[in-house]
Amino acid sequence: MKLLVTGGAGFIGSAFVRTSLALNTVTRIVNLDKLTYAGNLENLASIDQDARYRFVQGDITDAALVESLLAEEKPDAIVHFAAESHVDRSIHAPAPVFETNLRGTFVLLEAARAAKLGRLVHVSTDEVYGSIDAPHEADEKYPLIASSPYSAAKAGSDLLALSYFTTYKMPVLVTRASNNYGPYQFPEKLIPLMISNALEGRDLPIYGDGMQVRDWLYVDDHCAGIRAVLEQGRAGEVYNIGGDRSLPNLEVVRRILRATGQPETLMKTVADRPGHDRRYALTSEKLERETGWSPKMDFDRGLALTVDWYRENRGWVERVRSGEYRRFYEENYGGR
Repeated sequence: MKLLVTGGAGFIGSAFVRTSLALNTVTRIVNLDKLTYAGNLENLASIDQDARYRFVQGDITDAALVESLLAEEKPDAIVHFAAESHVDRSIHAPAPVFETNLRGTFVLLEAARAAKLGRLVHVSTDEVYGSIDAPHEADEKYPLIASSPYSAAKAGSDLLALSYFTTYKMPVLVTRASNNYGPYQFPEKLIPLMISNALEGRDLPIYGDGMQVRDWLYVDDHCAGIRAVLEQGRAGEVYNIGGDRSLPNLEVVRRILRATGQPETLMKTVADRPGHDRRYALTSEKLERETGWSPKMDFDRGLALTVDWYRENRGWVERVRSGEYRRFYEENYGGR
């Protein structure tokens, strides 16, 4: 299978590229990424010389570029990760979220429709379901109740993608995953931020009372779920991908402190963010029933592996924080 992957230099996209090539499930991957603040080609250094892999810097809202790539590469499918994905950033500056997440998805859908593409997997989030009271869990038919500009933009792009199946019979599929964690995650999300701060003995900021509940999914398990949908999913369907491990943020931070050998006195309460959802929860029963997929990584084991990775790759964290990782692109790709 030949794939066009959008946003393949980001955290989840780069994991999908690396693991797919390692498993030999693809013959060709073209990675289209704008290289915004979270796009980092260092994440892909291990496969940079793989003949099956090609990187193209560009914006998914650039219709001419997307159309030319589809015409040139003739991929069998698109796996669409590219998105502005940080809730806090979407609150402070909502415009880029709607430009990329909605208009970018529209451009991809139109180009894929014109090219009669075989399949398009639109990667989304459990945040579109909003806050869910215990003990309930969202299945794929659960109402969409967006609480932030980010989740609203993702909900809109989900519906747009599904409308192309209903209206044009385009083979579109949507995945909605719970909170991911693992190596190479940009250190603004909860787990990498807390790990990197703990390793440096810095304060760990906790929103409100820290009792917001999230389901945690190891990134490689997420990538395996996306491949299951790509290969076995039914067109026009939504598939939830969860880690089956729900914990309050406060408990996650405490486990990180234990794993890094740091005291709980580093935890500092800060004002809660506006519209902060209290609890996310979803069921992956549909995906498990139809494809046989299930999450493999135990949370404590995955957290230990993640802490070890950040401990051993402090230079990566520093380059990301300072923006120095962009020099990697200029040095390694500037002449290509």
